[in-house]
Amino acid sequence: MSATASSVAVVDIGSNSIKLLVAARSPEGTLATRQSRTIDARISAGISRAAPRLTEEGMSRGLEAIQALLADAAPFSPERWALVATSAVRDAQNGNEFRERVRAVTGHAIRILSGDEEANLIGRGLTCDPALANLRDFYVFDLGGGSLECLRFADRQIQQAVSLQLGCVRMTERFITDVSAPLVQSEGTALALHVLAELKRSGFRCPLATPAAVFTGGTVTTVRSIKGALHGVPMEDTPATIATESLAHLLDELAPLSLAQRRAVPGLPPGRADVFPAALITLLSVADYAQITSFHHSLYNLRWGLAAEALA
Repeated sequence: MSATASSVAVVDIGSNSIKLLVAARSPEGTLATRQSRTIDARISAGISRAAPRLTEEGMSRGLEAIQALLADAAPFSPERWALVATSAVRDAQNGNEFRERVRAVTGHAIRILSGDEEANLIGRGLTCDPALANLRDFYVFDLGGGSLECLRFADRQIQQAVSLQLGCVRMTERFITDVSAPLVQSEGTALALHVLAELKRSGFRCPLATPAAVFTGGTVTTVRSIKGALHGVPMEDTPATIATESLAHLLDELAPLSLAQRRAVPGLPPGRADVFPAALITLLSVADYAQITSFHHSLYNLRWGLAAEALA
């Protein structure tokens, strides 16, 4: 392996989705994307149990997705490869079994990230986003299927980073009795109160008088995809700055719908329709806790942090 590698393929094995980034270091020192793809594999069914285990179906979906993404990356001949797993594999009692299965089939080892590593690498990825170059003091919140990462930056340096078990798959399994039915208000309220209580218990501080915030993860990507479908434009062409109030309006529109009706909403991936209400409630609770009225959505999250680390 070259000590001065100029390209890397990162596979991020998350609780709800598995993502690929092939990145290269430009002559100016910035990261350039060569390939990016996301597959919703949902390996994390049962993550909210006291002793979570990956199911055979989940592991099979995960392995199939990883093989597909490795095949997507191969034509770019990356000099380095980085396969990492987060909350679902980290917390599962049989996570090592899944890792060994992936190694046996693909030849690649999986690095398990701790919650602290995940949060800090997300922060590192955010600093690669040129749209955020002028932000100095701000919060970052990354919502996945298994966990929520919370970071506070001062002068573009991470001051605090915590990882909380508040992912949208985990919260859906714990609080939503029937995902096929419209959202039950009492269940949504209980979920929101739990998120606020966990944020307070974590000690994550929100001292900024005029908070600037960055949200990352598939939930906000989906919010923009729904907006794009409504206006007939690609997600990337929708505004990256989103008012918190618009999340509340979207939740009000989706809450009365059944799962079948949510799956038919343009821009909402059918594979996310069951966990999307819980995800919106979690983000709204975070915004309430940090007194955020609007936020910037960035696609530069964990994968970019791992790429920056590999190509440092």
